[in-house]
Amino acid sequence: MIKGNYQVQEANFLQVLSEDQCRRLIGAAMEVLERTGVTYHDEEAVDRLKKAGCFVDEKDSKRVRIPFRLVEKALNSVPRKVSLSNSRTGKRVMEMEGGNAYFGTGSDTPNFIDPYTQERIKASRKTVGMATKCIDALPNLDFVMSLGIVQDVHQLVYDRYQFEAMVLNTSKPIVITAIDEPGYSDIIKMCEYIAGSEEELRRNPFLTLYAEPISPLQHPNDSARKLMLAAKKGLPVVYTPCIMAGGTVPATLAGAMANGLAESLSGLVLNQVTQEGSPFIMGGVFTVMDMQTTIFSYGAPEFDLMMAALGDISDFLDLPMFGTCGCTDAKIVDEQALIEGAISILMTAQSGANLNHDVGYIEHGNTASLEYLTICDDLIGMSRKIVDGIKVDEDTLALDVIDKVGPGGHFLAEEHTLEHFRKETWYPQFFVRQIYEKWEAEGSKTLFDKANEKVIDILENYEPEPLPKDVQQKIKDIINEAESKLNK
Repeated sequence: MIKGNYQVQEANFLQVLSEDQCRRLIGAAMEVLERTGVTYHDEEAVDRLKKAGCFVDEKDSKRVRIPFRLVEKALNSVPRKVSLSNSRTGKRVMEMEGGNAYFGTGSDTPNFIDPYTQERIKASRKTVGMATKCIDALPNLDFVMSLGIVQDVHQLVYDRYQFEAMVLNTSKPIVITAIDEPGYSDIIKMCEYIAGSEEELRRNPFLTLYAEPISPLQHPNDSARKLMLAAKKGLPVVYTPCIMAGGTVPATLAGAMANGLAESLSGLVLNQVTQEGSPFIMGGVFTVMDMQTTIFSYGAPEFDLMMAALGDISDFLDLPMFGTCGCTDAKIVDEQALIEGAISILMTAQSGANLNHDVGYIEHGNTASLEYLTICDDLIGMSRKIVDGIKVDEDTLALDVIDKVGPGGHFLAEEHTLEHFRKETWYPQFFVRQIYEKWEAEGSKTLFDKANEKVIDILENYEPEPLPKDVQQKIKDIINEAESKLNK
């Protein structure tokens, strides 16, 4: 039977901006690039942009104005999909396109909540390894960022140690940070050993670089050089402005977004003039400066609103997007943390952003909590169920079963129930549904208690898939070589 004008909506997505608003914001960002321009603190970057047709300021050789046509050319040459793979098998496990939403942690928090003592300690190689093991074990986390900045080694080579701690403890795709171009280059070498060759890594990458401009409208030397190296290697890169409305960008949300989008697009242009077709992931961490405390707020409603709106823009541009969620301004895992994390995860899942990071952040990005990470893993599962929507077809309408059972019956013994109840119903790991007496008999455990038990169980009993011993040694050799250069 053909049904005219019959629309099916099985997925449940959120839209903040209309298409006209998306066009206007993109147009505003492009006007910023052509009229105001941006600063690139790298000579090679400026030279490449000048040769491509950008205008370099006569009085300030670092200030570059980018014509509309070059932004449009970059948008036409960049791939519409970025794929990431399992580092052990090379199988593609993340396809960043459309509304596919993947979730993972953030990176360089200076502090870490010890799950054994609940003490707030400095992040280290050990804590990054602990965090990565948990991420590898949790079912709704798709990729890894370090969830800590390694501070127990020389700080000019900490990025190599940080990557080693991650890749030894997970086979999931990794989003890396790097101090500078040499650090990024060393990590690429490690990945080429793991993948088997430079070509194989390019074909099936299991890492993407995370780099940032400095708001407003500046590209530091290291960020520009890493953008260009990613393009030369044909590897994906995330380029993410971290804007503060009222501080580093205008206080109005539209003005803040236009400024942040201009920064992301100017990174895209440099990436594409270096090598057309290089994989690039747009995005941002768009929030407000809280004028009462001056913090970069991870729990503000404006943060969630701008990130969802950025999802609309990435969808309009048909580009993969780096999103942010599962984070909080709360100092401990309390009611505030859960409210802010739940809202941000659900809005992000509904916005269709693809590569969504910072799950597990507390204290506005200063501290990592594995208990919070574990609870957020459950929240991600819940949000995915909501986004999935409701399937309406002949089988799910179940009219024959309703007729068979009839008035006053029950559906527990029906084959239809056995076939569908697991598909249709989401079951939590940690949220309590049992009766009061059973909960009391099992120790009256709080949500935090159960999350902590899960974390300890993973740390003490879970074993991630190892890398071959020879590859582990090659990684150590690269780190040792970088260390030896510091002593010369």
